[in-house]
Amino acid sequence: MFGEHRPGLLRLAVVLLGDQRTAEDVVQEAFIGLIRHWSGLRDPDSALAYVRSAVLNGARGVLRRRAVLARFGVRHDPAIWSAESAAMFQEDRREVMAALRSLAPRRQQVLVLRYYLDLSDNEIAEMLGITSATVRSTATCALRTLARQLGEVAV
Repeated sequence: MFGEHRPGLLRLAVVLLGDQRTAEDVVQEAFIGLIRHWSGLRDPDSALAYVRSAVLNGARGVLRRRAVLARFGVRHDPAIWSAESAAMFQEDRREVMAALRSLAPRRQQVLVLRYYLDLSDNEIAEMLGITSATVRSTATCALRTLARQLGEVAV
């Protein structure tokens, strides 16, 4: 499971956090948590959903800590990107990624989960603890905001 799903989960964490090293730590901690709680899983088939939620929650925690530090004037200095990350963030994508990261966390998470992990509205709703209707409206608002920021025609 680790070998199969780690790359996608790592990409998710990199998109949310903006740096490779922290993303690797978050993904590693998610898998460690899965191992620790394996015997307590009611349905072992839900292990991937558990790890996805753990990565998302881990990224949220990192972003909260960064926000607290920023309030005290401590700036986050992203680690140097790996070759894989550098390829992923080619020049034509940097502007989109910056705009995505500027969104409110919930909007960012909905778009990443929908378009990057290709999860359904119901899966996203379950993961974030919101309704499917909220997922759809959040995605619509987020896409409109991105369109405005990028100078595109609104969706």
